[in-house]
Amino acid sequence: MELSEFIFWDTDYAKIDWQKKARYVLERVIMYGTIDDWRMSLKYYGRKRILAELQHSKILDAKCISFLSCIFNVPKEEFRCYTNNQSENIHWNF
Repeated sequence: MELSEFIFWDTDYAKIDWQKKARYVLERVIMYGTIDDWRMSLKYYGRKRILAELQHSKILDAKCISFLSCIFNVPKEEFRCYTNNQSENIHWNF
């Protein structure tokens, strides 16, 4: 798979195992990738696998969750990071 290398700035791009590290790859694509990266990921992994992997992610921000919720027609509450973020106490709100 040929994704934008800049979204994997801290990883050796040539050594990425696209199947074993699917969640890591998809998190990077949804947070930092281009629309072409997103389309390529859809073709490679398919909608079902993408949804399954990203619903269990712990690091997605609110914007990514909203996008995924709209694209897959799934309530935000079904994303693990949404429910975890809602339950955290914020001590300093800047």
